[in-house]
This record gives sequence, structure tokens and C-alpha cells, in this order.
Amino acid sequence: MTENHVPHRRTSRLRALPPWSLVAAGVLAGGLLGGGYGVLKSPEYTATSYVVAVPGERTDTATALGFAQAYGRVATQVAVLGDAQVWAGVPVRTLRDSVRTATSPDAPMVAVSATSVHPEQAADMANGVARALIRHADAAKADTRVGLVQFSRAGKPSTPTSPSAAVTGLVGASAGGLLGALALLVRPKRRAEEEITRSPSVPGPAVAADAHGQL
Repeated sequence: MTENHVPHRRTSRLRALPPWSLVAAGVLAGGLLGGGYGVLKSPEYTATSYVVAVPGERTDTATALGFAQAYGRVATQVAVLGDAQVWAGVPVRTLRDSVRTATSPDAPMVAVSATSVHPEQAADMANGVARALIRHADAAKADTRVGLVQFSRAGKPSTPTSPSAAVTGLVGASAGGLLGALALLVRPKRRAEEEITRSPSVPGPAVAADAHGQL
């Protein structure tokens, strides 16, 4: 047996596999990869600190709500993070990558959330940014007539917020099954193209007529 027949035999064996084997292989491979990622990746913790905008003299709640939206956008700027790094104990780059803010359209409140693999550091970053934001609001209070006060300090989180290995494994298995199903949809098309390529060509009408004349 020549070596040219070996790849052909392997290809034939792969084609002989049942169609559902592609989906099963995708689910298995995706589940293993997703579960392995969840096991190897360090768990992350998220802590959240809340500050509330308080209207001063000759201002109302609507004005405080507007400034709360503005301070929510300012909280992740370098001017605020530069002061926050003193209390957070991490550089500005880490704060920029780890801190997120959220505001409510109905309440003049700003939520400052920080994520880290260390629970204590997550709380320190959230509280540090909230404290720096309050200081910036106090410095501009004479012009804005709106101040910020601490509503709730961030505590040390006890449970991770990152997905567990079971969740990442389930996501990976779903993605792998989807890829296997897509491969299954493409597979019959390739077989049909190969059969068309391998089928012998039929002589055209002109060629058949010439052959008949020669006889």
C-alpha cells in the first residue's frame, strides 16, 4: 500500500463518523476549555461605595440630580483618580482599569465600584475614589451650590463576582456545540461539491454527433 492512500483512508474514516459527533466533540472541547479557564483564572471581587448629591441654598433636587450625573462621569478622570491613589494605595492606571461608576436617572446618587483579585484592595479603591470625588465636589460647592456626602462605604466583599468554573464551562460547552453545529451545516455542502468534481464528464451533443458520423 502506497503512502498516498493513507490520507485518503483517514479522510474516509472521518466522513464515516455520524453527523452528531461534530456537535458532541464541540461541546466536549468547549466545556473543557471553558472549565479550565475558570479554574486557572483568579477570582475577582467587587466593592461598591455610594455618594449622594445634596442641594444647597437656592438649589433644588433636580439640580442635584444633574450634578450627580456629571460627577459620575468625572469620577474616573485623572484629576479625581490622582487624589484617590493616595487612599487606595494603587497607581492611577490600576484605578482607571478597575473602577467603574453608575448613576440613577431618578436619584442623585453615584455608585463607585472597584474590582480586584484582592477583596481588601477592591474596597480601598472604591472608598478612595469616593472620598476624592467628595473633595472635588466640596472645592466647587461655592459655584455649584451642590455637595456630595458619603451615603455608604464599601465593605470587604466576601464572595467573588467573577464567574465560577461551572459557569465558564457551561458557556464554553455552548459555544463549542454551536461551532460543531455550524460545521455540520457546512459538511453536506462539501460532500456535494466533491461528488460533482469526481463525476465523469458526459460528451456534449456535438462530440456525440461527430462520433456517429465517423461510424
